[in-house]
Amino acid sequence: MADHQDETRAAYDGVVELYASLFANRLETQPFARSMIGTFAELVRATGNPRAADVGCGPGHLTAMLNELGLDAFGFDLSPGMVDHARRAHPALRFQEARMESLPVEDGALGGVLAHYSTIHTPPGELPELLAEQVRVLAPGGLLLVSFFGTDGPEPVRFDHKVTPAYSWPADRLAELLADAGLAPFARLLHDPGSERGFLDAHLLARRS
Repeated sequence: MADHQDETRAAYDGVVELYASLFANRLETQPFARSMIGTFAELVRATGNPRAADVGCGPGHLTAMLNELGLDAFGFDLSPGMVDHARRAHPALRFQEARMESLPVEDGALGGVLAHYSTIHTPPGELPELLAEQVRVLAPGGLLLVSFFGTDGPEPVRFDHKVTPAYSWPADRLAELLADAGLAPFARLLHDPGSERGFLDAHLLARRS
C-alpha cells in the first residue's frame, strides 16, 4: 500500500493551489453531491454524536461545510501540502496529516465519516482495509458517506485521473464491500455529470450496525 500512497501524496502535493482553486467552492455547482452531504450531516446530528471526520479532506472546503451544517468536523489528508493549505484557509478548524487506513482516532468515537472521492486512488484489493478503518472509528449507528466514480460494468475500472491513476466502481460492488466491512448501506445516488470521462457520480450512505 505504501508505494501507491507515496505516489498519490507527491501528486497532490504538486497541485495544491490549482486543486484548491478548482474545488474549494463548497459544491455550489454540484447540487447532487451537496444534497447528499446535507442529508449525511442531518443524519449524523440525529445520532446525538456530531463528531465527524472528513477523510481525504484536500483543501478543507468540505470540512468547513460540515461544520456549517452543525457537525464538529475535522479533516485528515495524506498530502502535507493539502493539510497546510486547509489550515491556512480554515484556521478555526482542525486538520492533520494521516493515512486513511490508519486514522488517529479512538475506536467508536465518531458519529460520521465523509469519504468524498478520497478512496478513488486505492487499488481494489486494498479498499477493504480502508473501509474496515472507517468502521473502526464509527460509533454504533454512525454513518459513512462515500462518493466515487461509478461505472455500469461488472468490475472496477482503472483510469488516468488528472492527478494520479484512479478507479471507478460499480455501485453494487462497492455496496457489497461496505456490507462486508460491517456497514448497512441504505441510500445511494447515481447521476451522469456529463463528464468527458463517461463515469457516473456515485454516492453511498451506510450505517454502522
